Amino acid sequence: MTDILYFGRLSDVTGKPSENIELPSDVSHARDLRTWAEARFEAEGVFLEPTVRIAVNGEIVDDAHPLANPNEIAFMPPVGGG
Repeated sequence: MTDILYFGRLSDVTGKPSENIELPSDVSHARDLRTWAEARFEAEGVFLEPTVRIAVNGEIVDDAHPLANPNEIAFMPPVGGG
């Protein structure tokens, strides 16, 4: 099982801040995870935005990163402030 964390507006889109799930077998890379989350939550492109970063086990990764038994995955939108 994998903990998936949704930060900022992504928790609004998903309706939850986190969940513990078994990733589908066809989700083997971070880009697959984006596509899967996009379809699952009907998110109108939110998960596909390049500004949304993915961290696997505390490390920010690119879309080509393989997902081999991750303990934790975080979707992080850009942070603004002043």
